[in-house]
This record gives sequence, structure tokens and C-alpha cells, in this order.
Amino acid sequence: MVNGPKTAINPSVVDGKAKLLTGWKRDLVGYAYISPWLLGFLLFVIGPMAASLYLSFTDYNMLSEPHWIGLRNYITMFTDDPRYWTALKVTFKFVLISVPLKLAFALFIAVLFNGKHRGLSVYRTAYYIPSIIGGSVAVAVMWRQLFGVDGAINSVLVHFGVEPKNWIASPDYSLWTLILLVVWQFGSPMLIFLAGLKQIPTDLYESAAVDGAGRTRRFCSITLPMLTPVIFFNLVMQTIDGFMTFTQSFLVTQGGPLDKTLFYALYLYQKAFGGTFSMGYASAMAWILLLIVAAFTAFIFKSSSAWVYYESTEDK
Repeated sequence: MVNGPKTAINPSVVDGKAKLLTGWKRDLVGYAYISPWLLGFLLFVIGPMAASLYLSFTDYNMLSEPHWIGLRNYITMFTDDPRYWTALKVTFKFVLISVPLKLAFALFIAVLFNGKHRGLSVYRTAYYIPSIIGGSVAVAVMWRQLFGVDGAINSVLVHFGVEPKNWIASPDYSLWTLILLVVWQFGSPMLIFLAGLKQIPTDLYESAAVDGAGRTRRFCSITLPMLTPVIFFNLVMQTIDGFMTFTQSFLVTQGGPLDKTLFYALYLYQKAFGGTFSMGYASAMAWILLLIVAAFTAFIFKSSSAWVYYESTEDK
């Protein structure tokens, strides 16, 4: 019996298939490990987002089937809803004032704490506590009592000849009380600033001091430039948080007086759960808010090239 010619097996092909199979198994194991998070992301993030996008083009009140109305929710929002523009204006004012104040105060405290003093860790913890409890119901109720007519703020100011006011119910001061509440919760950006300050080489300050640079000069010429990446991160995070502010207005002022504290998120909540259950309209508002936050974030990222300093290998 004569055997036919044997086909030569290329070892490189076998090795390639083995490596491909090994790589595929490795990827499968990786996907198995992240599957709980991946499943949760698809079910609780992507799924609700897709449903919200669909509902934004419908008339839906949770009591009946969604009715497709196209762009009517968006048109009504921009052309026939003055309270929407009020909420947008209040939110912009709140973000543009509270975020810079909060970051400036956090940086100031971080610079004070950037040292080796006895008991400093206790003070850091104490200053961080407001960031943990600041969004709670108890703190909101306490804040409402503090700034009431018979509150502690008026009790102190009356000794300086200031006439008692109902700060929460005043159209001129109500928004500022909420801004003060948010600025008081500066602990989180403070810790991030403090971590950034610890990364600045001390020899830079020593060299500047030898050259005769004072504290202000060293802060402006060394601390701020070296800290700009951290400032950039805090600015992005606090801007996003500012646009999503809800608890303070909902619990302290309910959007009043005269809609002076009607934040965007609060008005969205009122539309969704405030009697008419306009879920379609609220979904449209949510997507507009997403676009607004994305636009602000993109602007910050775009402008970062002009003011954020990253140390490169050439600088070393």
C-alpha cells in the first residue's frame, strides 16, 4: 500500500493558533470577572438612559402608555415655559458663584494645612466632616433654622446692630444662603488640593527663597502653576456637582421665594413627580441638562491647554 505525500505542518501556524486560543481564553476570563459591573452598567445606566431618551419624545405620565409627540417637549421647553428659563438662570448663577468660591476657600484651607503641626490630622478631619453630612436632611433642616428669623445668625448679628431678617424667605438673600451652604462643604476639594500640594518638590520653594521670593511670589510662581492639574480636576467635578444640586433647594427653600432658588434639578423633579407626572417633559429636561454639563466640561477641557501646566521630561 502506497501512502500519499504528507503535508508539512508549519510550526508558526500552530504557535499562532495556540497564542490566539490562549488570548481568547484570557479575554474570556477577564470578561467573566467584570461581568457583574458590566451587567449592572447595561441594566442600570445604559438601559435607563435609552428609555429616558425615548420618553423625552413622548407624552408620558406613568398612568398611561407613552404617546409619541416628537419634538414637542423640547419646543415647549424653550418657547412656552418661563419657569424653565428661570430655573436655568438660577442654576447658572449658582454654579458660576458657588464653584469658584468653594474652590478658592478649599485651596486656602489646604495651604494652611500643608505643614507638619501637632494635631493637624484632627483639624483636617473636622474640616472634612461637612462634605460628608452636608447633603443630609438633618443639615438642611439645621441650616433653615440657623437662617430663620429666630435663628442663631440673627441672634449674633443683632449684637452688631443688624436688623433681624428671614434670610431663607427673602428673595434677595435666599440664594446666597444656599451658596453659603455649598461652600461650607469644601472638605472634598480641600483634601484633593492637599494631596496636590504634597507632590510639589520642596527644593523649588527653597531655591525661590534663596533668590529672595516672598510667600506671595512663591505661591503665584510655584504653587499655582504646579497645582493647575488638580485645580482642573476639582473644577470639572465641582461644576458637574453644581449643576446637579438638588437637596439644598428642595429641603431648605422648596425653590422659593418667587422661584429665586428654583434649581434646574428641582424643577425637573417637580415636573416628574409634582402632580402632573410629566415624565416625558422631565426626560427632555434631563437630556438638555446633560448637553449643558457636557458643553461646560468640554469648554473647561478646551481651555485647559492655556492654563494647565503638566511637568514634562524636558522640564526635568
